[in-house]
Amino acid sequence: EVQLVESGGGLVHPGGSLRLSCAASGFAFSNYDMHWVRQVPGKGLEGVAAISSDGGTTQLAQSVKGRFTVSRDNTKNTLYLQMNDLKPEDTAVYFCVHMDKRGQGTQVTVSS
Repeated sequence: EVQLVESGGGLVHPGGSLRLSCAASGFAFSNYDMHWVRQVPGKGLEGVAAISSDGGTTQLAQSVKGRFTVSRDNTKNTLYLQMNDLKPEDTAVYFCVHMDKRGQGTQVTVSS
């Protein structure tokens, strides 16, 4: 059974940083590209970042380029999202995604 468990969210001030983690199990993690998406209540899912199976290729949404970094550790079956210079508009629930599966999400709130 595929399991994705996100962690690392919280409340931060504008300009602050957070590192999200996603622990994956139930599939061959190192064989798959992975994604981060986010959702604001009442709105649709927004793609934030993607990373190739070997970590060699990454893509970031224009809204987070220069502030967020996506990475992975295939020895630990873990996906990461380093978020710097956070803005109030980054407030959302963040999910990691494998194929059509996503975890329970972790809340990120950016507020002064």
